[in-house]
Amino acid sequence: MAAVTVDDILSDLPLGFATLVLGPVPAGSAIERFLIVDADDETSDGGAAFVLLIGVRGRSALPALRRLLKNPPPVIAVKGKREELIEAEELLRDAGTGLLLVDPAADWDRLLSIAKDRIQPRSYQSEVLTLLEEDLFAIAQTTARLTSSHVLIEDAANKVLAYSTVSNDIDELRKASILTRRGPRKYELLLKDLGAYRELHRTRLPVRVPARPQDGLRERVAITLFAGDRIMGYIWLQETGAGFGADVDYVLNGSAARASAELIRYRNQQSVHMREDRVARILSGPAEAAASAHSEKIPADRPAALILLGISDAEAQADDAALKHGELANLASIHAAAYKASAIVGQFKGDTAVIVPGLQSTAAEPGLRSLAESIVRDAGKHLGIRPFAAVGPVVPDLLSLHSTTSITEALLGCVGGSPDASVATVDDFEAEILFREAVHNFTSSTFRHRSLSALLREDGELAETLHAYFDAALDVAGCAARMKLHKNTVYYRIGKASRLTGLDFSDPRDALVALLHIQEWAGTHKELLGRK
Repeated sequence: MAAVTVDDILSDLPLGFATLVLGPVPAGSAIERFLIVDADDETSDGGAAFVLLIGVRGRSALPALRRLLKNPPPVIAVKGKREELIEAEELLRDAGTGLLLVDPAADWDRLLSIAKDRIQPRSYQSEVLTLLEEDLFAIAQTTARLTSSHVLIEDAANKVLAYSTVSNDIDELRKASILTRRGPRKYELLLKDLGAYRELHRTRLPVRVPARPQDGLRERVAITLFAGDRIMGYIWLQETGAGFGADVDYVLNGSAARASAELIRYRNQQSVHMREDRVARILSGPAEAAASAHSEKIPADRPAALILLGISDAEAQADDAALKHGELANLASIHAAAYKASAIVGQFKGDTAVIVPGLQSTAAEPGLRSLAESIVRDAGKHLGIRPFAAVGPVVPDLLSLHSTTSITEALLGCVGGSPDASVATVDDFEAEILFREAVHNFTSSTFRHRSLSALLREDGELAETLHAYFDAALDVAGCAARMKLHKNTVYYRIGKASRLTGLDFSDPRDALVALLHIQEWAGTHKELLGRK
C-alpha cells in the first residue's frame, strides 16, 4: 500500500472540484488509507487516513469533526462553502489536520475513486501498458522525422517497446528486432564486442556506433534511458541513407528525457488520472500549481515561463487538424525536454502550451526564444505546418505563471496576425498587446457612441472608408490609394462621417473613440464575410 500526500490527491482532482483551504501539519503528512465516515458514526479512527465526511455539510459537520479529532487524520474532506466552515477550520488548525473543501455539487464517488487510485491503486497493467506503447510509438515516430532515421526503443533487457514506421532502408538487425520484438543474440554480442553497451552504460550522452557492412549493420546512434542511476532502456537510431544531421545529439537527448518519463510512469503503475493534462492545472492559480509541483517533483521556487504555439485558421480547420495538433505537441515535447527535462507540454485553450520551470534566472528569454524557433522550424520541415509561437514573460517562480497567461495569449494573437513574425516575445508587440486589450475591454462593455454605431451599422460605404482611413493612419492620400478613389471623394466621406457623428477625427480623444468602434465593426464584418 503506497503512502501518498494530500497534494498527490489534489493534483488528480478536476479543476474546481475541491480546494485545500487548510494544509495538514506537518506538511506532506503521509496518507496510507481512505476512510468514509457518516455524520452519525460515533467512533472512527482517522489515523493516517484521508477521511470523506459524508451525510453532512457546512456548520452541521462540527460534531462529527470533533469526534474524528480524538485521533486526528491528516486531512478531512467536507462539502460546503468556506464561510460556513470558519469554526471547523479553526478546530482543525489547532489539531494539525487539513481541510479539503469539496464543491457541494461534486460527486463523492468521483472523489472516492480518485483517492482510491492514489492510495490503493488498482491493477492498471494492461491499460497503462497500452498508454505507454502509444506514447513511445509517438516519440519514436517524431524522433525519426526530426533525425531522418529509423528509431527503435528498447527496455533494459533489449525487448523492443516501440519503433518508427518501417521503411526499405533498415538493415537486418533492425528487421529482426521488429519481427521478434527483441534484438537477435548474435547482434547483441557483436554490439557488446564493439563496446557499444559499455559506453552506453558509462555516459548519459549519445553514443556513435560505426557501420559494419560486413555484418549487415548501418551506422547507429544510441542513448541510454536512465531513472536516477537505474537503466530503464535504450533508444537506437539507424541512419537511412542521408547520414545523421548535426542536431541528432540534441534531438536524441530530448527524446530520451521524454521516453524515460514514460517508462518511469509505467514502472510505478501510476493511475490513469495522472495522464490528464497538467498545463491547465498549473495555469489555474498558485494552489493548483503548488500541488502539481509537489506531486511531480517540479521546482516551484525558481523562474518559469510559458510558450504558446498556434496554427493558422486554415490548418486548424483541415481534416487532419487533430492529428497535426498531436504531432506538434510530440515534437514540442522532445525539444522542450532537451532544453529542460522538467518541461511540461500539453493543450491550453486549443493551442499547444510549453511550461518551462526551473530556469536559472529571469534573463532566460533568449534561450526560450531559440527553443520556440527550433520547434517552429522543425514543425515546418517535418510536419508540413507553419505554427507560430509566443514566448511569454519569465516570472520569478512557477506559482506566478498563471499571471502571464492572458499576456501570452494576446501575444500569440499578435504573432498569428503578423505576416513577418513566426516567433515573438512581449518586447516585439508590446504596443499591439495593449491596443488589443483596450479593444477587448471595449467590446466587453455595452455602452456605445450611438450615432457612430448607427453609421457603421447602416452605411457600409462610409464604414469601409473610415476603416481604410484609420488603417492608413489618418492619411487621406494613403486611404485613397488603398480604396482606389480620388482624394476629394475621401475628404467628402470623412467630412460627412464627422458631421453625422459629431466627432473630430483629428482630435486624439475622438479618434480613439472612433478607432475602438471601427475595430469592433471590422471584427464583426470579417465574421459575417466568413459565414457567406
